[in-house]
Amino acid sequence: MDCTMVKPGVECVFMTKKGCSFNGGTCHQIVEECDGCNRSSGFPGGWYCAACPDPSLKWKAGKCNMATHVKDVNKTKTGKVNPLKASKRGGR
Repeated sequence: MDCTMVKPGVECVFMTKKGCSFNGGTCHQIVEECDGCNRSSGFPGGWYCAACPDPSLKWKAGKCNMATHVKDVNKTKTGKVNPLKASKRGGR
């Protein structure tokens, strides 16, 4: 059903015939950490996230899993190599 509260014309799963069924009766605006995300959209009432109705809950436990502007840095650990096993592998 299309949102008629804060995001007019956008499909919303929380919208019912009685109005918005989300906690508080409306979606919440994006938080500071969401600046630069491709999922945030501007509407007459402010900037809102297209992926979740309350972005502050996504950032509460760390990085938002829906954020498009945050890059995941994978650290490669170089562990100890057993020289005996390495020499056996090299001989194959």
